[in-house]
Formats: sequence, structure tokens, C-alpha cells
Amino acid sequence: MERRKLFFEDVQEGGAVPPFVVERLARMDLVRYAGASGDFNPIHTDEEFARAAGNPSVFGHGMLTAAFVGKCVTDYVGAENLRRMKVRFATRVWPGDTITCKGKVTKKYEHNGEKRIDGEVLALNQKGEVAVSGTFSAALPSRN
Repeated sequence: MERRKLFFEDVQEGGAVPPFVVERLARMDLVRYAGASGDFNPIHTDEEFARAAGNPSVFGHGMLTAAFVGKCVTDYVGAENLRRMKVRFATRVWPGDTITCKGKVTKKYEHNGEKRIDGEVLALNQKGEVAVSGTFSAALPSRN
């Protein structure tokens, strides 16, 4: 599916960033992310190792959850328009979790000749707990 081009004039302060949902995070997602990122810490992929370290099970890489948040934002504004993104890790995600990433636009303005928006974004588990929170800035094209 092709992303609809977003223009500065289409955005309102307080407007929603459309959600991106990961249904039932799978252990294979953790293995794939380990391969893609090079982060092979066994706490994310080896059940026995994770339990020996005091965890109930393996859990998702923090940067995997941050990547889901990034996809939510870039699906909305386009990767080419993203200027800044910051995230804060709040809690872990576990195999079987459903992760919903969503956000809102907090500000519209001009900066160095660019039409910019700022926003807030969250990754929530199925219990409504915040796994990752973040902010972003994007420069959008104008219809004018």
C-alpha cells in the first residue's frame, strides 16, 4: 500500500498520528530483529538464559519497540521528512504482547524556511502500559 503524501496544510495541532499495531509479538520477531540489528544478547532469544538472569521469559529489544514507534511516525510523515526523533524506554514488551503505536501532533511552525510539525508518540501494550514514549519533528511540503 502506498503512503498518501502528507502536506503541512493537512495537519492540525492535536491531530492524530494514525496507529501502527503489532498483533501478538512473536519470538521469531525477536530472532529476526537480533539478526537485523546484530544484537544477539541471549536475554532476548534464549529462554533458559533469560530465566537464569531473573526474567520470567525472553523479552523484546528496546530498540525493536523504538523501531515500531519509528514506523508509526514515518508511515505518517514519510521517512524523507523526519528531522528528529527521541524515545524513552519505560517497560519491556514480551512475546504475545500486542503493541499499539500512536501519537498526536503538538505544534505547527516554520523553522529555517521549512514548514514543520512536532508530535508525541507512544507504544502501548495490550494492558495500556507505556513501553516507549517519544517525540518527533518533521518538515512537510506545502501545497502552496
